[in-house]
Amino acid sequence: MVKHIVLWKLKENAEGRTRQQNATLLKQELEALKKKIPVITHIEVGINFNNSEAAYDLALYMECKTAQDLQVYQHHPEHVKVAEMVSRLRESRVVVDYEL
Repeated sequence: MVKHIVLWKLKENAEGRTRQQNATLLKQELEALKKKIPVITHIEVGINFNNSEAAYDLALYMECKTAQDLQVYQHHPEHVKVAEMVSRLRESRVVVDYEL
């Protein structure tokens, strides 16, 4: 099993929306990928409520069966579309992928 975890810090304002509005929008878009990309076996998206300077705004936790499935996910047109949206709204990103 492969686990894919991504954290984002979002811009204060982007594309006419606040950070919170963009977090809510991205949560919906990311969660919708489960129905569009068959290799996703589990997905969770959380909006941060911690006010720490070190905290990130949005977290993605996704599972798939193999590293090859992760590549399918990352190159899937629906994921690419959401990733392009995220890149316009984020200040920074961290990611970790690991296999059990």
